[in-house]
Amino acid sequence: MESARRALTAEGEAILALRDGIDEEFVATVRAMLNCPGRIVLTGVGKSALIAAKISATFNSTGTPALFMHAADAVHGDLGMIRSGDVVLCISQSGNTPEIKLLVPLLKSAGHLLIGLCGQKNSFLGTHADHFLSSAVASEACPLHLAPTTSTTAQLAMGDALAICLIEERGFTRDDFARFHPGGALGKKLYLRVDDLITNNALPQVDVGASLREVLISITSSRLGLTAVMESGRLVGVITDGDIRRMLERYDQPEVQTASDMMTPNPITLLKGSYAVDALELMKKNNITQIVVLDSDDVFCGIVHLHDLLREGIL
Repeated sequence: MESARRALTAEGEAILALRDGIDEEFVATVRAMLNCPGRIVLTGVGKSALIAAKISATFNSTGTPALFMHAADAVHGDLGMIRSGDVVLCISQSGNTPEIKLLVPLLKSAGHLLIGLCGQKNSFLGTHADHFLSSAVASEACPLHLAPTTSTTAQLAMGDALAICLIEERGFTRDDFARFHPGGALGKKLYLRVDDLITNNALPQVDVGASLREVLISITSSRLGLTAVMESGRLVGVITDGDIRRMLERYDQPEVQTASDMMTPNPITLLKGSYAVDALELMKKNNITQIVVLDSDDVFCGIVHLHDLLREGIL
């Protein structure tokens, strides 16, 4: 446990130390990426290549077209992946590996703008890059100070910092993100709306003066555990199974009570068009399992139940 805590502390402190290196050169790098007419090509070797691949995936999913090219494969034909106008982000801890020394002059001679994300400013990559971002760390978390651990964490964090800046500068929205992530539970959280969930659900409702029998029939028939209470066509409250139990405890003659005596007034509601994940958050926050959906004119149009969210994999 102590070893694990020591490793996490070392990596956390290394990431925090990177903040001091965020300067005008970082700003210029982000601007170069924003103005790139092509794609951001990420490259590296060894563990840095794996980090480059991940950053490439993050860029692609957040509105910045990118691709990954392994530095070793680049000099064996993969340079053909790069097009005019592409910006290259090369990642390396030492900046002096043979593959980097061979690749950098080729990129420069082809006229590509080169960004170096590197642990050493005075390295071959650091001195030849058009823009330099430091990922320097004091030491590796590895007890042998050999395995790339803290250094690759720093590289990844800097890549995330670039991605976040690009997201904000591009005005990349939740809807944009949803277009790139339509699959699985994540996709549904981003695009599924309450409108999609209420389509097949009943619309249980009773008048404010309805009897206990009418209320029970309405709740039972809908199988949603709730009925809306209406007055002059407007929602004034809801009645759940729990409301009925509390009413039975409160009154000696429950059979003579009306819906107004049982209901919870001013219930929690969502507007039609809201995201399904917003319904889930409201349920969690208020410890409830159903939410009434209203349209823009506050007209009752449906109920979302926790089971609807479970069925769609939102929870």
